[in-house]
Amino acid sequence: MTQLGSWQAKLATTSAPASTILIRFYVGAVFLFEGIQKFLYPDDLGTGRFDKAGIPAPGFFAPLDGVFEIACGALILAGLAVRLAAVPMIVNMIGALLITKLPILWGDAPLFDGESGWWDFVHESRTDLAQLCGSLFLLLVGAGAWSLDARLAQQRQLEAASRC
Repeated sequence: MTQLGSWQAKLATTSAPASTILIRFYVGAVFLFEGIQKFLYPDDLGTGRFDKAGIPAPGFFAPLDGVFEIACGALILAGLAVRLAAVPMIVNMIGALLITKLPILWGDAPLFDGESGWWDFVHESRTDLAQLCGSLFLLLVGAGAWSLDARLAQQRQLEAASRC
């Protein structure tokens, strides 16, 4: 097996239980649907939201973020390259928390009209934190037994065994 082949095998290998599919479906669906909505409702959830949050070049970064969320969400749902797809989504969620949620603690949040403080931060960031934790979980354990990653790993093992 070549070095690239072993790297790919390690990336797709998972010993996680089949129940991991529940986390994959939740995390993948939220990312997929949020990415689609960035294009359906650009003023509220796409370019307009990025502009209000003070993100530079919102016309570039909002669609880019939407494409990543759609692609990575679909990969996570399918159970294909799940560890790889989780990485940009972890970066995405850290960015969302730092840019749009953390300012709630300081009372300087352009996207938030309520009071500021700990409880408001926790409430407003609940989905972002759940997505971050779900993505971290998938990065650590992989796609689970019911996934394309597991199926492809099985096929690689069968092919390797048949060569011996």
